[in-house]
Amino acid sequence: MKSIKTLKFTLFLLLVACCSTAIMGQSGNVKGTISDENGINVPGATVFIKTLKKGSVTDFDGTFSLIDVPTGTYSLFVSYLGYADLEQSVTVVNNETAVVSIYITPKSVELDGVDVVSYGLSSQSKALNTQKTNLNITNVVSTDQIGKFPDSNIGDAVKRIPGITMQVDQGEARNVIVRGLSPQLNSVTLNGSRIPSAEGDNRNVQMDLIPADMIQTIEVSKAVTPDMDADALGGSVNLITRTSSQSFRLSSTLGSGVNFINDKLNYNGSFLLGDRSTNGKFGWMLSASYNASDFGSDNIEAEWTDEFEYYTGSDDGEGEPILEEIDVDPYANVFEQREYLVQRIRRSFSANMDYRFNANNSVFLKTIYNWRDDRENRFRVQSEMLDAEDIEESDFTITNGIVTRFPAEISRETKGGIDNDRNKNRRLEDQRMQNYSLGGKHLWGNLKVDWMTSLAKASEERLNERYIVFKSEYSVLNDNTDSNYPLFITENVADASLDNFEYDEATEENQYTEEKDFNVFVNFELPSDIFGNGDGFVKFGARARIKSKLRDNNFFEFDLEDDFPTLASVPTNNLSDSKFLAGSQYEIGTFADEKWLGALNLVNGESVPDEFLRANFNVDENVFAGYAMTNQKVTEKLSALFGVRVEATNITAIGNRIADEENLEGQITKESSYTNIMPGMHLKYALAEQTILRFAWTNTLARPNYADLVPSVDIISGDEEIVIGNPDLEATTSMNFDVMGEHYFESVGIISGGVFYKNIDNFIYTSRTETVDEAFGTGTTGYELFQPLNGDGAKIFGAEFAFQRQLDFLPGFARNFSLYVNYTFISSSADGIKNEDGEERENIDLPNTTPNTFNASLGYNDKKFSARLSTNFSDSYIDELGGNEFEDRYYGTQLFVDFNASFKVDKSLSFYMDLNNITNQPLRYFQGVESRTQQLEYYGQRLTFGLKYDLFKK
Repeated sequence: MKSIKTLKFTLFLLLVACCSTAIMGQSGNVKGTISDENGINVPGATVFIKTLKKGSVTDFDGTFSLIDVPTGTYSLFVSYLGYADLEQSVTVVNNETAVVSIYITPKSVELDGVDVVSYGLSSQSKALNTQKTNLNITNVVSTDQIGKFPDSNIGDAVKRIPGITMQVDQGEARNVIVRGLSPQLNSVTLNGSRIPSAEGDNRNVQMDLIPADMIQTIEVSKAVTPDMDADALGGSVNLITRTSSQSFRLSSTLGSGVNFINDKLNYNGSFLLGDRSTNGKFGWMLSASYNASDFGSDNIEAEWTDEFEYYTGSDDGEGEPILEEIDVDPYANVFEQREYLVQRIRRSFSANMDYRFNANNSVFLKTIYNWRDDRENRFRVQSEMLDAEDIEESDFTITNGIVTRFPAEISRETKGGIDNDRNKNRRLEDQRMQNYSLGGKHLWGNLKVDWMTSLAKASEERLNERYIVFKSEYSVLNDNTDSNYPLFITENVADASLDNFEYDEATEENQYTEEKDFNVFVNFELPSDIFGNGDGFVKFGARARIKSKLRDNNFFEFDLEDDFPTLASVPTNNLSDSKFLAGSQYEIGTFADEKWLGALNLVNGESVPDEFLRANFNVDENVFAGYAMTNQKVTEKLSALFGVRVEATNITAIGNRIADEENLEGQITKESSYTNIMPGMHLKYALAEQTILRFAWTNTLARPNYADLVPSVDIISGDEEIVIGNPDLEATTSMNFDVMGEHYFESVGIISGGVFYKNIDNFIYTSRTETVDEAFGTGTTGYELFQPLNGDGAKIFGAEFAFQRQLDFLPGFARNFSLYVNYTFISSSADGIKNEDGEERENIDLPNTTPNTFNASLGYNDKKFSARLSTNFSDSYIDELGGNEFEDRYYGTQLFVDFNASFKVDKSLSFYMDLNNITNQPLRYFQGVESRTQQLEYYGQRLTFGLKYDLFKK
């Protein structure tokens, strides 16, 4: 009832706002474009007619419009941080739209009567002006500014933004965490439309798929407005593609470098070409990017337990062995060493164009196609302690509660692909993301209309992925001297000979995942002035998003035992390397050759349903939304935006019912729907011209992952486990409060700080309980049941601080230094999470919430030379809840340090150099406590250098 009353009150206020719209007898409109000295459109510029108290702000295309302006001649006042103020005359004729094109120039300051310093910070100006003039709490970064950091993909670029950190894959930033909140709680959009995900079991967008140089601006909205999609519980990251400038532009990059982990070369190149027709109506921009890198990683992994059992040598009379349990200290009972050889090739193509029919009507087409080939060989040696019934008293040694020796099963596995031009004897992960958007902007009298329809698709195909495994059993020594670096050592070296490793299995797998999105939205805006203080508007609109998600995998096993009985009978590679980055003590040893594996003629394989049946599903999700909101200037200093958004979600999910892991008993189809009403309010108060206070009250949501919604049932009798989906999951919702203060420096910079609070309902976690009856069939009582459930609730409190400034107040050359610092802190708590015994756990942080994130960089920039040393820190956090505290998995602390520099040869040509991951920061997971390593993966450093060329013609 409370939500309905809030909705009615909000709609009443909007009706009042609509009715208050002034109808002028003699009026027209002003529309224009503001560009910088190079003809590149600038967003966030303020355009104002002082005598009328009427103003506007340029959008990301650099365009603005002033509606319902009385006829006459006026002076347009244009202000922009870092640029000189400008005034331009315009004449408004009744029922017509006056068109203007305005060029602004950078501000210069004379120091000590001698030195003239041009701030030359156009990229930061674009970002900070947009951030300053936005109605809601945002962080904005232009990719020209990103170019000051050594980031090749958009994920690595996004992590420089306050409150943002990333989860990495093979050393590259992949999944975005906003304000410490899990990737699935955030949205990533392209030009305002949700980007589909190629991930099979979640909604995460692979940020490392998109090259940084294909994006013009990154805008992170931490408090969304009603005209934005509400599925942004943590925040919304909007990637804005490049648009055509007001004049000719040519830009290109050509570079190379080396990955120090294997001393292999990397290559990169890009170009951008655009222009506008002589009459200014047609603009176009073509761009392409190519990046190829051969690298890899060195990895160790462990699983820990605090239990130890062995066979006493006696049975219970019914054939069941009697086991003895001993109290022991935590120890690793599974240990792996891995070496990855990776090749990633990114290609990206974009064609954007717009056409201005007249002053009141324009259309645009934006397209982008991203294609990444990820080729991988993986060599893994795994040692796993034998089952308790296979361990006798003479097989192990325990000293003072420490398990130091036990028998283990050791497997040597080679991962690869078939021998052809695409796979090249490696597992090939073919990932593609494409988006085609057609839209328009129109001015019909006082009514502004914009619309867009888009078709997007993301896919991931992995064909002919091959594994071959050879196994042996022997005694190992368990070295837990330093639990940060666990190690298994072969007790008797002769046991590890190749002829003791017997053929176990050869498999081939095919995977395909795709997600398709069709989006359409339309927005309407009317001028409104309730309080008589000038600028204001009423805005309303609707959106539809039609989405489908498909996953189709299969898996085959082949019997090659007669042909290749042992590892000694096949071609091999010895991959042991004293430079193994995890430590010289890790000798990974010998494996089946990946080229031999790729050349095998594998036919007549036996299907293994338990490897893919649960993973296959089909989900259709349709979202229909509508909103209404108004922005009013309450006083000269205070602006208020309030409104409401309604989203209706309809889901049809199809999954499999599986018995004994491999018997497909049929499909299960489940339909569900829910509606969310989400009011919101934003207040913006100008303490001074460059000082702003902001407050926001918003309501957002995060929809469940597709794999969690699928109504599948998988009964695994051998392990006494049941894994089921939950199509009745509710969306996670959150009521959010934000307070933020910002002060902008004239020398292009900002200092800001604020706090935020989120009250979350129905967050989702995976429950582990035991079945208490035979609801899943005879004999399933006491099975361990895994199911995604809604938790009761969670609370998050956080604080943010950011400082960015040119240190122009320092003497001499020191004024060319700049400082960039931001820090985010959050504290979270979650209720309703139960352990494996069904008891509620207390004092639990919300999974995937990072307590502390920090960015800092020190830069130097003069007319010729620029350099920057950058750091990115993210604290450890719970990544996955186990059945109890001991089993909880944490994502470890990370500190990346990067350096880049550039030198201008002339106005258009420059040389650049980037050095990434100077500290050789590994990816690390730990189990339960920080000193207990679960995964440790090193990537080494990467050096890149090359030439950049930029040509502008006004």
